Amino acid sequence: MWNAVAKILLRTKVHQDYSRTLLLVQKGRSILTRPPSSRNCWQHTAQAVQPFNMSTSIQKVEALDVNNFVRIHWEDGSKSLYPAVWLRDNCQCPDCFLHSAKARKLLLEDLDVNIVVKGVTLTDRQKVYITWPDKHTSEFEAEWLKKRCFSEQARAEMQEELFLPECKYWGSDLQLPNMSFEEVLHSDESAYKWLSTLKKVGIVLLTGAATRQGELVKLGKRIGFLRLTFYGPTWQVEDKMDANNVAYTSGKLSFHTDYPVLQHPPGIQFLHCIKQAANGGESEVVDGFHVSNKLKEQNPQAFQILSSTLVDFTDVGVDYCDFTMQSKQRIIDVDYKGQVVRINYNNATRDTVFDIPAEKVQPFYAALKEFVDLLNSPEHKFTYKMKPGDIVTFDNWRLLHGRRSYQSGTETSRHLEGAYADWDVVMSRLRLLRKIVQNGN
Repeated sequence: MWNAVAKILLRTKVHQDYSRTLLLVQKGRSILTRPPSSRNCWQHTAQAVQPFNMSTSIQKVEALDVNNFVRIHWEDGSKSLYPAVWLRDNCQCPDCFLHSAKARKLLLEDLDVNIVVKGVTLTDRQKVYITWPDKHTSEFEAEWLKKRCFSEQARAEMQEELFLPECKYWGSDLQLPNMSFEEVLHSDESAYKWLSTLKKVGIVLLTGAATRQGELVKLGKRIGFLRLTFYGPTWQVEDKMDANNVAYTSGKLSFHTDYPVLQHPPGIQFLHCIKQAANGGESEVVDGFHVSNKLKEQNPQAFQILSSTLVDFTDVGVDYCDFTMQSKQRIIDVDYKGQVVRINYNNATRDTVFDIPAEKVQPFYAALKEFVDLLNSPEHKFTYKMKPGDIVTFDNWRLLHGRRSYQSGTETSRHLEGAYADWDVVMSRLRLLRKIVQNGN
């Protein structure tokens, strides 16, 4: 069954009107032309890119008149342009590339950025040989070149393969994905499905873990390792006397992301339910990316304020060791395309220090209040109650989470163990698992 699931997860969706950049070379001149821009593909589901034709047989290869480019004519009728400087920089010979480390040996200070091609030949329609002015030679496989084509379509597909950006937005209608904890630990197909879904949906519930501390350490080893913070490699969420964190009380926790006080907040959070309160203690989650996009549609000015204003965060105390933490974060982080990539919001650790002009304070509060109201809207938040043995795994950069209050007594009535992992670690394991599943190993 899991092989079928894996194949479905690996299937690339088609985005029919993906815009393409065509670089035409006429009479020795490079002319950049673009078709009309496509519709925004970031709707309820962020769509994947149309598959790039990966026919790798070469019909003809030529150096252009100015010799600063190599043009490849593929048998499928398409053409690709490769800058000479890029080809020389990425020579795969043993003198220029350390294959045991898959790393470049050629030093940039030894690279002539104005280099030209002296000669180019094609062998068996599969290999391109280039001779350089200093008589150095480079050999490139057709498949290697095709995957690194500089067309907009090919570049977009490569980025999708590397970073898996597909994102499924949700609200109160979330169908919480769930999987077996033991299967994730012992099956590569299940682990691949877990991490793929975590990347796409932002949350997965694992069931059937033992009701004792230490299960999250196993999960950490499954992906690589856990993230150590000032609260330790793992930490115990329960009602504590003289709590050094608001989570260690029985009160309501409003929607927040963990650890915006760190310059690089943890990307993934794990929470393992060891004991659950009889009354109260329900968990709440909301898709911060989805709500941010709603805010942008509803009030662009509020979105602009939250995505540009640096907010001070602080955390002071003693746990794994003593700490005094300070940071500045934007509530909504966006990338160079304006797409939301991280939410940084924790009302408990938002500092009293606020490093902005006085006249900008009230507009900031108004924008933040509108965002928080949207987070708490019944149409956006999803509520569930964990059972002992459940482990919820979620994207701490995307989801905001909260907790309803519960009644505490003389004995511990609710106990969760928590841990963090970085997205770098998770994405590394996801790529490795994908390769295993694709190869059928």
